[in-house]
Amino acid sequence: MPATARARAVVPLLPESFTPAARRALMRADPVLGALMKRVGPLQLQMKPLHSPFSALAESIVYQQLHGRAAATIFGRLCERVGHGAALTPEALLATPDTALREAGLSAAKLAAVKDLAQKTREGTVPTLAQVHKMDDAELIERFTQVRGIGQWTVEMLLIFRLGRPDVLPVDDYAIRKGFMLMQGLEESPRPREVLAYGERWRPWRTVASWYLWRSLDTPQPQEALEPSRSARPQSPQARKSKLRTSSSVTGRKSE
Repeated sequence: MPATARARAVVPLLPESFTPAARRALMRADPVLGALMKRVGPLQLQMKPLHSPFSALAESIVYQQLHGRAAATIFGRLCERVGHGAALTPEALLATPDTALREAGLSAAKLAAVKDLAQKTREGTVPTLAQVHKMDDAELIERFTQVRGIGQWTVEMLLIFRLGRPDVLPVDDYAIRKGFMLMQGLEESPRPREVLAYGERWRPWRTVASWYLWRSLDTPQPQEALEPSRSARPQSPQARKSKLRTSSSVTGRKSE
């Protein structure tokens, strides 16, 4: 069993915690970002409640490198065979024959990943929901990425869109770097470490800055047109490379 989770300082969660005062402070900290925030408009971060770390990570694995509709179909078939809602448990998944899981549409790699997730959840490597709320971002990344097929980008998306953590900056996300490039008027995409260093001025609201960088790709630039709006989706480096092999457009899912 892993060591007991470190106690996490109580941090107000998004979107409620991003008050007008917090917005003004972030805009003062970075006037360039502030101008972008004015152009994009109010923060409208859409959250999906986290009821089960196991279920959320299983869904993330299924969705990797797939379009939303196809992934939703496969995840629905998985739930039909294993269980819906609270019935989707590690025990239920491990008790389901591999043939049934493959028939749901899981590839061999994803089958191995969800089974590893189930086993590590039973062993305690994957924390419970109660433990998750007591752990800091770095510890959650360290714990979740021990699961086969779960990388840092996947965990960062969970931290942002399922837990509302306010200070996450997914610098490996292609759309984040593209939004930063356009905001700064750069000729080429910056390196992740460059965005990370610049983003220090956005603490403790780096998640908010990330959301604005994503949404800026849906918002017309003052003097130039952007690519179609699907560029604003979170985009991992693996998904970007995979899509570039077949198209000049950008995908929004990652395979880790």
